[in-house]
Amino acid sequence: MQFFKLFIILIIFYPGRVFAQTPIDTSMAVKIGGIKQWINISTNDTSKPLLLFLSGGPGESSMDYKDDFTKKLQEQFVVVNWDQRESGKTLQLNASPEPLTVERYQQDTHELITYLLHHFNRPKLYLVGFSWGTVLGIKMAQQYPTLLYAYIAVSQLVNQNKSEQLLLQRSKEQATEAKNQTALTELSLIKIPFVNKDQLYYQRKWLFTFSNNPISDTALRKEFDEFPNSMFMLFGEASKIDFTKKVQALQCPIYFFAGRNDYQTNHELAYSYYQQLKAKNKYFYWFEKSAHVVPFTEPDLFQQTIIDKVLPETFK
Repeated sequence: MQFFKLFIILIIFYPGRVFAQTPIDTSMAVKIGGIKQWINISTNDTSKPLLLFLSGGPGESSMDYKDDFTKKLQEQFVVVNWDQRESGKTLQLNASPEPLTVERYQQDTHELITYLLHHFNRPKLYLVGFSWGTVLGIKMAQQYPTLLYAYIAVSQLVNQNKSEQLLLQRSKEQATEAKNQTALTELSLIKIPFVNKDQLYYQRKWLFTFSNNPISDTALRKEFDEFPNSMFMLFGEASKIDFTKKVQALQCPIYFFAGRNDYQTNHELAYSYYQQLKAKNKYFYWFEKSAHVVPFTEPDLFQQTIIDKVLPETFK
């Protein structure tokens, strides 16, 4: 048993030098941002390049279903999933001793990237940000381009308050057309920026309903009731950022993945941002069958696009 534990440690920390082409699927706590934070490392071949996935939320964990959207990626990358502070196993290990701010999460992200590159003895990694994760990812791409082979922006937040305004207008038009008085009444209670969690709940309730993807109102209500106020405030802080002003140019390759029907992080704002962003290597890929959750509605295409389009262009 002791030998097995040592074997796993050597695989993790010296993959390129000792146990190349070794499959692993292991989880551990690492010290990031002054607290223990939980990560999972999965791959069929430890000699492959690193890929770090920044999950949505804030406050969500993708650990339990990571294989659903990374199984193919594990054949070509060493895939790292991470429970950010105040989420998943990290929250079980320890609460954040600091207030939750966008800057704190960005610092955590940079520390984790540095940790992974050091312990795997790699010069760079691939960074995938999804939804809330794009708030962290785009800043890493701006501030630390030499650490990234590429940044893959999935459902990129651009100017979330503007996106919410567009969504509210659209939902009101749909409610009027459907002559849905309940929807009109609840939508009239919403102000942007959101003042409270009820307003965010009504916004998402009618987005899902009018997108023919209704969620049980009881389940949705419970989800928002359990959504911590600290996370609601963090989401509000992130929503105020206008990345068209904050990040106008990048020195590393960027790949935008957007659902054709995404009104949660408005797909038109994402495409407009892509057009104006100054970058030597930038690409935009539409996912025609998706709304917001591209990795989960089209997981095969999501993974294959990274393998076929991103990897050959950047890992040379």
